[in-house]
Parts: sequence; C-alpha cells; structure tokens
Amino acid sequence: MHFFKFNSEKLRIKSLIIRVSKLFLPIILSGFCLSLTTTISRLVVFVYDGDTILLDGGDTVRYIGIDTPEIDHKNGNHEFMAQAAKDFNIKLVKGARVKIEGDHERKDRYGRRLAYVFLENGDMVNAILVKKGLAHVMLKTPNVKYKTELLDCQREAMKERLGIWSRSPATAEKYYLGNKNSYRFHRPNCPFGRKVSKKNIVRFQSRYEAFWEGYSPCKKCRP
Repeated sequence: MHFFKFNSEKLRIKSLIIRVSKLFLPIILSGFCLSLTTTISRLVVFVYDGDTILLDGGDTVRYIGIDTPEIDHKNGNHEFMAQAAKDFNIKLVKGARVKIEGDHERKDRYGRRLAYVFLENGDMVNAILVKKGLAHVMLKTPNVKYKTELLDCQREAMKERLGIWSRSPATAEKYYLGNKNSYRFHRPNCPFGRKVSKKNIVRFQSRYEAFWEGYSPCKKCRP
C-alpha cells in the first residue's frame, strides 16, 4: 500500500512540474529572444578608451565588432592613434543618451556588456570609429549582425588611408595565415597560426589583404 502511495505522489509532482514548465517556458524563451533584439536608451557617464564606456546604472559596455588601439593606462605607452580614438569617442558619447543594441552574446569574458551603440540620430558609434580609421573590424562569431556594414566602413577608411591606415607596419612578413573560423590572422611562425586546421586556413600576401577581408590580428604574434 505504501508503495502505491509513493508512486502516486511522484506522478502528482511530475505532472505539476510539467504543467508549470509549459506555463513559464514560453515566457522565459520570449524574454531571452527579446534581450537579443531590443534596444535600450542609457546615459554615458564615462569613457575608458576608444571602444569601452560606462553607462548610468553601472554597466560597462564593450563595442561589438571593432577594436581600437590600446591605451596603456599604467605606463602611457599607447598604441598608434589610441589617444585619438579615445578623444573622439569622448566627443561622440560622453554625457549623451545612447541606444544600446545587443547581439547573440550578452557579455564578454570580463563581464562587460557587448553592444552596438547608437547616437540619438541613429548613427552607429561602432561604425563611425571604423569609418574614421580609429578602429579596425574585429569579428567574433556569433556576434556578426552588422558584419557587412562594419566591413564596408573599414574598406572605405583603408582606401583613404585614414587614421590607423595612414602608417605602414615596421616589419612585414612575406605572407600571413588566416583562420576562417576565428577571423584572426597570424605571422607564419606564430604557434597559434600553426595550430589552425587545413580546412580553416587561408593565406594572405599582406596585412592589408587580411584586414580587407575582415580578419583581425592575433594578440600573441601581433602581425
């Protein structure tokens, strides 16, 4: 008798769980989808560098799809055009109300919110920085919603030799190795480049060619 009572209770609980799941799962899923597609309006209270800002409420935002030259906050040894990128970003967004739009991944590994940032007139800050030659495209799947738009801006800046494209690298290799999966390119002797599988490898004759196709430089070998 106890056995049947036990199983009856288990069935009742299981039935309750199923009913609750059916009720709330659509709500949970719709909320997840909403977070990927909707935009929110926020005030920019601080600018860290060319591609990172602080919003009212405490959210740190990293611009998706681009990378600006690095600011050396410790020693002041900034990369070429790093200060110019930061200053321009300050001019664009500090103290302004902007719209934040996400992609597939909500945050990066540092906990920063990933976003496309839009001015009140509808212009995308990410794209403006690339078009001015103050940032290069840095693609990372699955966050490639505006890949075409950003790459068009980069090619325009490259042709006009604006900003970061105005100066040639100190040392150039005979060729570079790209990874179709990660959209990164490497020097021929880079250990990360050597690990790229044959099906994903692509060879570029110059850095210019790699950037033109939307690949960004490896952080290890810094081509």
